[in-house]
Parts: sequence; structure tokens; C-alpha cells
Amino acid sequence: MLTILGNSGERFCDGLSRRSFLSIGALGLGGLAMSDIFRAEASTLGLEQPSTKLNHKAVIMIFLAGGPPHQDMFDIKTNAPAEIRGEFKPIKTKVPGMEICELFPQMAEITDKLAIIRSMVGAHGGHDNYQCFTGRSPRNAPPGGWPSMGAVLSKLGGKVNDAIPPFVGLSPKTGHKEWGDPGQCGFLGPAHSAFQPSGGGSSDMVLNGITTDRLGDRKALLGSFDQFRRDVDSSGIMHGMDAFTEQAFGVLTSSQLAQALNLDDEDPKLRERYGKGTEKLTADGPWKRLDQFLMARRLVEAGARCVTLGFSRWDWHGNNFGRAREDFPLLDQGVSALVQDLHDRGLDKDVSVVVWGEFGRTPTINAQGGRDHWPNVSCALLAGGGMKTGQVIGATDRLGGEASERPVAFQEVFATLYHQIGIDVRSATVPDLNGRPRYLVDQQFEPMKELV
Repeated sequence: MLTILGNSGERFCDGLSRRSFLSIGALGLGGLAMSDIFRAEASTLGLEQPSTKLNHKAVIMIFLAGGPPHQDMFDIKTNAPAEIRGEFKPIKTKVPGMEICELFPQMAEITDKLAIIRSMVGAHGGHDNYQCFTGRSPRNAPPGGWPSMGAVLSKLGGKVNDAIPPFVGLSPKTGHKEWGDPGQCGFLGPAHSAFQPSGGGSSDMVLNGITTDRLGDRKALLGSFDQFRRDVDSSGIMHGMDAFTEQAFGVLTSSQLAQALNLDDEDPKLRERYGKGTEKLTADGPWKRLDQFLMARRLVEAGARCVTLGFSRWDWHGNNFGRAREDFPLLDQGVSALVQDLHDRGLDKDVSVVVWGEFGRTPTINAQGGRDHWPNVSCALLAGGGMKTGQVIGATDRLGGEASERPVAFQEVFATLYHQIGIDVRSATVPDLNGRPRYLVDQQFEPMKELV
């Protein structure tokens, strides 16, 4: 057994340094831990080498944790009674006949680039991102749980380049159950979990004073250990390790990921268009960072296949309209800047955007001036990806409580997003923990004809 200790850091009760373990885990004598992950990934795919199967198309998933009020955003009921109608007025948009909330003036100017779904149904009713990130209800899930779209794209497509993780989760871990797991990997395992820059993984992008030459020495040392293990391994498995070690080494020695996360290189005017928002985490909810919208664009441009992010906390049982006056303009700025930026850069055919929450809100305004949980119907906003935009899909009844036209299931949206990426949901599968092939969506769901 080989033990390598660091010089300092928090000690466990047995006297070993926690920092020592982290150093070996992060760098692994030149990338051992990461190469193990890459190797496990290819093994489960039945591959001998890491591969990229998909063209570089991507998805940005914006999660509105807590359940946004659909009837105050994109489905205002001007003819409903006052206790249902609310305080906001609709405004005309660039698309004739399409109206949205008056607090979304910037989105109103680009509705030709947006598709609004007013009739999302089938929410399981829980406070989490599970359904928005996986398309599935957590009820009766297979062992390990369903994987998120980011994990699936990591599995099926691998990396576009060695320096950029295929799945990046920008949401912070907050302890709020509404936000769920930002790196949901399900039965596909940790190898396909989201890289989270706000978590411990951010330190793995920096060599902390270790030069590439010294890291190369560690890589060579790893090679000598591998040779020893090859000599004593009669199965021949060790001979297939080199390609995966090279891939891990590429991540550690490249600055591309750190550069993608660094916004300082952006045009100040563009950064101003996106805005900054706030990153303060309070008892009231997670951050309202607008720069994460820009960061998401930079990541998919650099090679990420899926980027998830969360914006604010929308569980407004009280003061619904006061909170909306704070958050709607920020969401308006972030979404409109992102969608327009994707078009300006020619990425609108390759990068899909979806904005939604786990469920809608009650038609009736409660005594605290809020709206309560309402899984019966909610809304979603889609853009990019080569989808047919400039339209509203579905409708709700006069009170905004039930879908009255074209109910849309979460899995239909997922089938559409996969289709636009280039994945045939009728044939593509991923193996669960028992090796059983699982379709990406249930077979009764197809891409939405309105959008493809």
C-alpha cells in the first residue's frame, strides 16, 4: 500500500490529513481519479477508447425553483375575477396576437425567437428540479433514479474536447429542497454527474503552484506504477488505461475551462446587457445571478453539451406581486440577453434553451397575497435549437387552472430537445444499473410537431 501525505490541512482522527486525500483525489498522481472516471464511462458504453458520437449541439436548462406563477407571466387572465386576475397587465409583443406580462418588455421584443407553452401538465407536485432536469417523475423510478438530460448527453456524446466537461451545473448547493440536485446523474453514475464550478470541483481546475512539468513528472510516476500493475495483472486490463490517463491529463493541463468561466474577456457592453444580479444566498432563497446566463453561453460555446442553472426562488405563498416586481425584470433581462446573444453568434440552430419550474401556482390569490402550489398546469419557455419559434402552444381555461387546449407533458419537451440535438428517442437507450436498456423518454412520447 502506498501512502502519500501532504504538509498541512485538517486532520482526521487517525492523524491523516484531509488535504492529502483531496490532493490525491483531485490530481491522482497526474489525473488518476479522473482517468478512472473516464475509463468507467467508456467501459459502461462497451468502448475501448473515449469517443464523441454526437455533433456539438447543446442545451441550456434554466430552472425556476419553487414554481413560478404562470398566470402572472405568460398567461394573464384579464377577464377573470379580481381574486384570480392579479395585479399585472398584458402587453403586446413582436408576434401579433401574443401577449405577455408587462414586466417582460425585453422578452416582448424578441418573441419571434421564443416559443411559449401555456399548458404544461403532469407535474408530480414535489419541490425539486427532478422533473425539469430528467423529464420523469421520481415516483416508481428505477434503482439509482432517472438521469438528467446532462448526464444522458455526457453518456451518449462524451466530451467535445478534453478540457470542457460535457455537463456543467451552475446552480449552487444551498440546502433548499426546491433546488434539488444540480448534478443529477441517476443510474448513469457519478462519471456523468455535472461538473459544478461553485462546488469543490473548481479547485481541480487550478494546479495550485504545480507546474505542467511537475504534473508531467507525476504522470510519468503514474506510468511506472501502471507498468508494475501491468506486470502483475494477467487479465491485460491495465494495457487499456493510457488513453484515459491522457484524457484526464488534458483536462488538468488546459486553461480552456477556467477561461470559459472567466467573464473578464467579454465586451463590457455585452456584460452590461446581461447584467449581474446578486449572488447573496439568504434564508429567503438562492442567488439571482444574471452573469450565469452569460457563463452558460460561454460554456456551450467552449464545448459543454448541457448547462443547467437556477435563478431565484419562486415559492411565493405570500407577497406574490411584490416578489414578481423584483424578479420578473431580472429574469426578463437574463433570458432576453441570452437568446439574443445566441442569435447574434449564430448559435441559435445549435443551442436550445428551456425555462421552467416544477409546477404552477393556484388561480386564487390567498389571504397573504400569494399563490400556492398547483401541479395541474404550468408554463415553459423555449428558444433556439432550430425550433419553430414565434408561437404560443396550448391554453388554459378562463381561470388558468386547467389545460384547455393541447396539454403538453414534460417528456414531450425532452423528446423535442433530444430530437433537435440529433438523438432518435425511438431507438436511443442508456443502460440502467442492471444493464437493462432504458429509453430516454417513454415510447408514447414524441417530439412536438409544433416545434420541429
